[in-house]
Amino acid sequence: MTVHYYWGEDDFAMNRAIATLKEDKIDSNWVQFNYEKISGDKEDNIKQGLMEVMTPPFGSGDRLVWLNDTNICQTCSDELLSLLKNTLQQMPDTSHLLLTSRKKPDARIKSTKLINQYTKIKEFSLIPIWQTDVLIKRVEETAQEKNIKLSSSAVQTLATCVGNDSRLLWQELEKLAIYQGDNPQPITQETVTSLVNVSNQNSLQLAQAILSQDTGKAIQLAQELINLNEPALRIVATLVGQFRTWTMVKTVIESGEKDEKIIAKQADVNNPKRIYFLRKEVNNISAQKLQSTLPILLELELNLKRGEIPINALQKAIIKLTNL
Repeated sequence: MTVHYYWGEDDFAMNRAIATLKEDKIDSNWVQFNYEKISGDKEDNIKQGLMEVMTPPFGSGDRLVWLNDTNICQTCSDELLSLLKNTLQQMPDTSHLLLTSRKKPDARIKSTKLINQYTKIKEFSLIPIWQTDVLIKRVEETAQEKNIKLSSSAVQTLATCVGNDSRLLWQELEKLAIYQGDNPQPITQETVTSLVNVSNQNSLQLAQAILSQDTGKAIQLAQELINLNEPALRIVATLVGQFRTWTMVKTVIESGEKDEKIIAKQADVNNPKRIYFLRKEVNNISAQKLQSTLPILLELELNLKRGEIPINALQKAIIKLTNL
């Protein structure tokens, strides 16, 4: 008997883990008899899943019952809690229960405490894009899993390009694996730069360059993004989102607030730990100047929608922004 609880918003990483679990536990010849996926957002469905998992498997291999998108760790009636407890205590050794949710389990309720007694809850949350060391480690681990050798600079470049998109990382590593073939030499930074698709992370680098008033670097990044076929409106959407966050954080800080949790709440930042980094980023610029960036970005979006050549529109906006 095994219980698994996966939660988080990184759907690709979670689905890979689920596929591995399914492959490990179920005989492919008996999958239609021993595998059940049930929507776990209603109490009756959860009860059905708990009863299904009590049935021994047919033929060879084990049985896997998956309660998808379950809310059992957010709300759980006394009747359901009792059934869950009995099920976890009496499940056959050859049966496995998988519970998944995008929401973090509520550690205060009894069902979460009960499940914690039988399994280690595994998190599949998206890595915050400012945690570059964690992103780099994830690239190293995934490359090792796929038996791909990368130079240290190639790892850093790949982490920058794919950001926290685990699906894109997997796709780009598959591309690099084909390129590497049987070559024992590590893949270089130059190879990664020439083969890997650009992503939202590079647009964030553009935002950082604009904030630092580095006009030359910002224009270069914009040109690279356009050359790599990154949609101009997507670039603008990232810039608007980033400058909006900086503006709100700086405005709250200038009001005299020091508590990072309160700053995060008022600035609509989900993770209060991110405030430490955001505070450093906006340390040398006023809220007034940050507020003045938003009309320029909105004008840029309008010009693009009217059909202006993307690189021309971006360059003009960058010059205005870096010279505020």
